[in-house]
Amino acid sequence: MAKKKTSKNPALKAKLSTRDKRTMGQLVGLADGVVDAAQKRRDPHMDIPTRALSNVRYNQSKKIIEMGKNTTRRQLFNLSQAKSFMQSMLVAKGVAQLIEQGKNTSIRGLFYALKGKIAGTNEHTFDVQSDCDPIIEDAEVLLDSLREELHLFADSKGAMVGNLVLTDSGDEIDCSRMGSGGYAIPSIVEPSVMQFKKCDAKFILHVEKGTVWQRFNEDKFWRKHNCILTHGGGQPPRGVRRLLYRLHNELNLPVYCLLDNDPWGYYIYSVIKQGSINLAFESGRMAIPGARFLGLRSKDLEQCGLSDSVKIDLNDTDRKRARQIASYPWFEKKKPWQKEIKRMLDNGFKLEVEALISKDISYVTEEYTPARLKDKDWLD
Repeated sequence: MAKKKTSKNPALKAKLSTRDKRTMGQLVGLADGVVDAAQKRRDPHMDIPTRALSNVRYNQSKKIIEMGKNTTRRQLFNLSQAKSFMQSMLVAKGVAQLIEQGKNTSIRGLFYALKGKIAGTNEHTFDVQSDCDPIIEDAEVLLDSLREELHLFADSKGAMVGNLVLTDSGDEIDCSRMGSGGYAIPSIVEPSVMQFKKCDAKFILHVEKGTVWQRFNEDKFWRKHNCILTHGGGQPPRGVRRLLYRLHNELNLPVYCLLDNDPWGYYIYSVIKQGSINLAFESGRMAIPGARFLGLRSKDLEQCGLSDSVKIDLNDTDRKRARQIASYPWFEKKKPWQKEIKRMLDNGFKLEVEALISKDISYVTEEYTPARLKDKDWLD
């Protein structure tokens, strides 16, 4: 009887990119270090860069937030650290499998893939996703890799429309022909997945929320002013920030941010411009020091002739947050920003971009934003 041939699953071994090979080398090195320590009867450990405000500094010359050199040692034979050490190795194993197979999964998907009971105990590897997420971030800083380079993604949030043609996973996308919904910005926008083919746009206008973005898209602002229009659904996720970074640096497109006149709008701008304190290890590949704050501004209630009905009173949390932002090193020496934040605090109220609709449904697209761009009336 002829011997039955077994087919091989091509997904089990994918062709690795240069970046994947580098990451796999680091993962193998991490595993070898544990094995070597065990063979020498030493306590296996890993030194993870500390992700805390105390280990973050503002690089004045680069104008971005950077992570310092402090590390935290995680040891297998330390009772309080044993579980997190095991979880770190599990995440590393899960990432290695994804890279080997050439597949991606969500951070939620990885949580479920790694979730289970520890043999011989009633303990689970991970109880809830919030246990897994910090370990994934530890892996990022330990391997000096973006989460997306570890083949992990989060839920997509944000959209784009404009005079740009790109290739996404081999499919050509014309962002000027995406209808009312626009092109949904994916979580993974790395060059291995997304390439820019043609761009006629002169700048990027990033607005805070999808509701405002919809107004700009419906009024075809991007077509009239030859730009790319994006939003991040509030605080922009990493995919949106990374895409803005790539568009700015690879296509030399200026970035203007139309955000709310409140501490949260200021913070969103800070994250886009200087990077996130929480994710300082990624600022070099996400922060856009040249980004400019186009609005809304504390002067706009009076200057635009808006009704008092659009004012939203500041609460104690708003005031505290505003003072924190004013003390950031990248804001504290900028007189225009200090003046802006002080005026908002003195006013006692905040304004959302949607407040401009009280003037006219298309006031923000037809008058406010074009005038700000023409007059170069922005904050840097």
